[in-house]
Amino acid sequence: MRAVWLREFGGPEVLALGEAPDPVPGEGQVLIEVAYANITFVETQFRAGGQSPFRVELPVIPGNGVGGTVLATGPGVDPELAGAKVISSLSGTGGYAELAVASAETLHRVPEGLPLDAAVALLADGRTAAMLLGAVAVEPGERVLVEAAAGGVGSLLVQLATAAGATVVAAAGGARKTELAASLGAAEVVDYTEPGWTERAGRVDVVFDGVGGEIGRAAFELLGPGGRMISYGLASGEWTGIPEETAAERGVTLVSLRPNPELVREATRHVLAEAAAGRLRPVIGQRFPLAGAAAAHAAIASRGTIGKTLLEVR
Repeated sequence: MRAVWLREFGGPEVLALGEAPDPVPGEGQVLIEVAYANITFVETQFRAGGQSPFRVELPVIPGNGVGGTVLATGPGVDPELAGAKVISSLSGTGGYAELAVASAETLHRVPEGLPLDAAVALLADGRTAAMLLGAVAVEPGERVLVEAAAGGVGSLLVQLATAAGATVVAAAGGARKTELAASLGAAEVVDYTEPGWTERAGRVDVVFDGVGGEIGRAAFELLGPGGRMISYGLASGEWTGIPEETAAERGVTLVSLRPNPELVREATRHVLAEAAAGRLRPVIGQRFPLAGAAAAHAAIASRGTIGKTLLEVR
């Protein structure tokens, strides 16, 4: 099969298309003919030599999420799964390839009427957005600031928080991104590349911090007593790093996301159902062929992407 290999850490150019042995499903596993591979920001950091939540040794085929058709089932798996359209997380690697092996326990059947690419776009970002929203317990009427509001997670947070009855203030960089956030239901938009953006944003009750760095720290200042902030990303290259004592002095709670397998599974089911019902729209901003994995990583690093970036494998 064709696959993208990472043989050394470095820039996007280290990702190279090559051949790999066809994987074989083992006990409790299925073989998936991959149609789309999900790309996450974490994967771009890992490729560059950053930390990974998985123990990985090079060389490796990157990619932790795929969508496609079940070709074969291993021992202990219902053979009726063969032919099903599914999405699945993997064990941290193997996604940028024509074939992938996944645990049957991690599969989600794609709901009727939901395109496979949309389901893949929801796999990592959708469950993350749903879990973040639940962790901070957004209440109707609250003002909620969503950073990186045109990104994969942010664009879904805008929609989910709006549906929960919040007034969403979407913060993003540039007119193209703020216009997208507005089209997704944000009540207000601010461009955080412009001076004075925090004054235009005003006081908020909740901050979803997917950027970190100076933007995250500036967003923290918009919170007052009873406010909550949850940091889940570092698109700026560094975490926001607000000390617990500083937050306590302002009466602000720093919320942490502590997912477990059942929470992850339920969050995934929820966003797939919402999308199938037409109440949630994943934004697929960029598509690249499998051979274009390096270009996809470069596009994400350029900060010019919107929504989700997918590899189109077939």
